[in-house]
This record gives sequence, C-alpha cells and structure tokens, in this order.
Amino acid sequence: MSFILNIETATKNCSVAIAKNGETILCKEIAEEGYSHAEKLHVFIEEVIAEAGISVQDLTAVAVSQGPGSYTGLRIGVSAAKGLCYALNVPLIAVDTLLTLASQAQVTEGKIIPMLDARRMEVYSEIFNAKLEVERTIQAEVIDENSFENITETVYFVGDCAEKCKTVLTRDNFIFLENIKYPSAAAMSKISFDKYQKSDTVDVAYFEPYYLKDFMITTPSKK
Repeated sequence: MSFILNIETATKNCSVAIAKNGETILCKEIAEEGYSHAEKLHVFIEEVIAEAGISVQDLTAVAVSQGPGSYTGLRIGVSAAKGLCYALNVPLIAVDTLLTLASQAQVTEGKIIPMLDARRMEVYSEIFNAKLEVERTIQAEVIDENSFENITETVYFVGDCAEKCKTVLTRDNFIFLENIKYPSAAAMSKISFDKYQKSDTVDVAYFEPYYLKDFMITTPSKK
C-alpha cells in the first residue's frame, strides 16, 4: 500500500493531493493572484491527510513540483516537502511541472506544449507527444508567429500563456485548451507513483528546484 503526498506550488495554484497506489484520493487547491501558498499549503496538507483517513506516518513518500515556476512558490513547496521527508524518513520525489501540466490535456493524438508565463512574450515550454513522452526538453523562448511552425500535427497548448500567445500562434493546427491553466497536484499522482516504483527519487539535502528566472538580457535605453 502506497500513500504519496503530492505538492504543487510552482504557479499561482497552491495544490495538494493524497494518492493511493497512484490514484488521487483527495485534492485541495486554490489559485489566487496574490500567491496564498504560505497561508494555505500546510492547512491543505493537514486537511487532505485527515480527510483521507490516514495519519502522516502512513505516507510512503512525498512528491513535489520541481519547476520551472515562481521562486516563492517553489521555495515554499520544496521546504515543506523536505521537512516532511526528514521528519518521516521517507523519500522525496521531484516531478516536472510542465509534465504535470501536459498530462492534464488527456489527448490521444498530436503534440502537447505546456507553457508557463515569464514576462512579455517569453515563456518556458516543453514538447510532449500524446503518450507524454518528451520530444523537446524545457526551453526558455520568446514566442512569435514563427514558433512551432515545423510541427504539422495538431498542437494542444496548455498553461497560463493563452491570452498573450494565441494572438501570434494562429496556425490552423494550433489549439489552446484554455481551461487548463495551472498544474494540479491531482495530476501528479500517477507520475509520482511511477517514479516511486522505480526508486526515482532525489537527495533530500541537496535537491534544488528549477526556478523560473528572467532569461532575456536587455540593454538599458540611453537617456
């Protein structure tokens, strides 16, 4: 019997889920503009464990979003996950935030491109096929009308970039799934369980998440 606590705080969505053998039992989450992670995360952790009818000692692992994402959100999530792993002596599992986001698309064909907003027209993105196999690893890029033009299959975009990106990504094979805006801990359950079964864990002491940082270097305008 495997109970894994999944923590997703890489974006504005503060999300916590309990999974039993890879199936989500309970999930609590809230997405707020002001980032409520510091206030909500530990409350959600206590609530999902209690409502699942288990104790914290029943956890066999803790999974946390590894980014890319906001510095503040990831720092809070990883700190909580590490604290639990130390206290319970259970393994820590790191889950790719963009994979979690892509898995929420649940399509049977084409490509899935999850994107997280950076600033202006900049995003962090990754390309998956419908089986959630990575076809292009995470990149920081500026989106324009020529982005992803070499993909002839249907492309499903997910993430918090739809509003700004759909104005330039207008090809007929591009579809924005605007209802999938943020990654959810509920979508981490199968991914974290697969990693747990393979002993694909990270060092609790040395693990650092992949923070979403400004990646464009601009030259200050002359006065």
